[in-house]
Amino acid sequence: MKQITFFTAILITAIILSSCGDSKRNPGSIYMPDMTYSRAVETYASLDSSVFTTDANKLGKEIFYNAKPVNGTMMIGDLPDYTLSDDSLGYAMSASIKNPLQPLTRKDSLEAARLYNINCGICHGADGKANGPLATSGKVGGVANLTADAYIAMADGTMFHSLFYGKNNMGSYASQLSRTQRWQMVQYIRTLQPKTAGTAVVGTVPISKTDSTIKAK
Repeated sequence: MKQITFFTAILITAIILSSCGDSKRNPGSIYMPDMTYSRAVETYASLDSSVFTTDANKLGKEIFYNAKPVNGTMMIGDLPDYTLSDDSLGYAMSASIKNPLQPLTRKDSLEAARLYNINCGICHGADGKANGPLATSGKVGGVANLTADAYIAMADGTMFHSLFYGKNNMGSYASQLSRTQRWQMVQYIRTLQPKTAGTAVVGTVPISKTDSTIKAK
């Protein structure tokens, strides 16, 4: 009886040791190897054109990879795509779009002011009155006075639409500023505009124009 127990113990030990051996490293046949061993693709690395393609017509022959996100997806924490068209209809419909951001903290307001001075102040001026260096030089005409009644009455969505697509002499800022930053820019512009009696500016924490971190350079 003791001899049977001894051999049983040896057999169990052998099974345990064999299960911890090469079988874990070599699990055998894999039904979908591309799912098990995904290909590592380094950002901006050149791809082997004999293996990868950006031509959707070659699907099935080569691996399709265009480095773009899947349609309908967005980064975590990002805002949804702006889908209105760049035409008169899209411009008119933009008035119904509300600013999706919560009221900015003081830190966010300072950052919005910094971005404004970098991207907008050169034309519109630090105070938004169309007195930036380019506007006063006479080399660029038609610079908008953002403190004028027409821009005070302009909807946030329409102002964002103009930043997204550009308007008149102003080009698009879609590549320079993220969607969040463009909405922050709208909020900051509101702080430059005069306030009518009984009207509160929503979306920003007041900041001092003398703050050394936001002075135009």
